[in-house]
Amino acid sequence: MTSFPVHTIESAPQRSQSSLRQLRSAFGMIPNLIGAMSTSPVLIDSLVGLFGKVHGSSFTEAQVQTVLLTDAVTNDSPWAVAFHTTLALKEGIDLADVQAIRNGRLPKDSKLAALSGLAKAMIEKRGHLGDDDIKRFLAAGFGKDHLLEVIAAVAASMITNYTASITRPPLEALFQDHAWQG
Repeated sequence: MTSFPVHTIESAPQRSQSSLRQLRSAFGMIPNLIGAMSTSPVLIDSLVGLFGKVHGSSFTEAQVQTVLLTDAVTNDSPWAVAFHTTLALKEGIDLADVQAIRNGRLPKDSKLAALSGLAKAMIEKRGHLGDDDIKRFLAAGFGKDHLLEVIAAVAASMITNYTASITRPPLEALFQDHAWQG
């Protein structure tokens, strides 16, 4: 197994340090995945740009976390599932809805179910959504602009989920209560 370092701001490549500072400001810490990701300035800089757009979108933060948690489960990324479970609960998503997503089911909340279902379909179908997928999402009260914004969230998830699968960062104690084994 190839080992990847989990960088701090000081140990990261110089070109990654600014991005690490930005993400530390957003999270209040540098998650281990981000530390590992910073091995590549190109990758960490790509995430920072997309991260700002996704978290500044027209979705609430709870809706963003719904998509990101769904993506983590769909992509079978244990580190990301634990991380986004923590953030989803912090954002006030009902525990039963979080558990449903972690178990591969839709949440009871209809808007969150529409988001979760669309995100899962988008990944599983590699972007080739059917008319029914789109109609279900729009019928839940979302617009076409929201549909396209989900693409950005899925792209951000791909960056983090794939990086976690490759670098296998240790799960922080802060997220241990939400450890997940697909």
